[in-house]
Amino acid sequence: MKKIYKVNKYIDHTNLKQFASEKDISNLCDEAIKYSFFSVCVNPDYVSFCKNKLKNTNVKICTVIGFPLGSNTTETKIYETKDAIKNGADEMDMVLNISWLKQKKLTKVIDEINEIKKICKNKILKVIIETCLLTKNDIINACKCINKSKADFIKTSTGFSTGGAKIENIKLMKMHLDKTKLIKASGGIKTKEQALEFIKLGVKRIGTSNGVEIIK
Repeated sequence: MKKIYKVNKYIDHTNLKQFASEKDISNLCDEAIKYSFFSVCVNPDYVSFCKNKLKNTNVKICTVIGFPLGSNTTETKIYETKDAIKNGADEMDMVLNISWLKQKKLTKVIDEINEIKKICKNKILKVIIETCLLTKNDIINACKCINKSKADFIKTSTGFSTGGAKIENIKLMKMHLDKTKLIKASGGIKTKEQALEFIKLGVKRIGTSNGVEIIK
């Protein structure tokens, strides 16, 4: 029997544009309610707005930490996380320190992730590794860091660099991630066919600003 995927329940409906207006974010929330997306993903300054807009709904609120470069100090990321949770965030998408990863300072990478997860407690922490900037060996090392950390997800991309999610990178991650760790594909996913291809590979969340077009 052919498996039927409810694609909408995989989607983090996203607007992280620097110029996103209150009206834009209001529309994002309305669309998330209408199409029953898993969450909205917004910049930290809109978390409390979304919390009010989405009260009495099942739509979660996701925000970003250390975005988009990952080069903030750990202390700054900790403060961002505390502030986001206070304002109503359910999930955090944190950019890891890519420079540390490429220098193979893997203990520092793991420690930082765990410091953020300590603040998140039972809230979901996804770690963005920005695959377009990484070699295959870097991606494998990133997977090792995620495995040794308390993070819930590894996420491919910010959507603000030179490329987004790619099938070959998902396959590479699947080879090196523990089964307890989940994958979020984001960046450049614009069609239902693309979304389904990632989902069938085992991706558990899709980050996209094209959620409505994908469902339609």
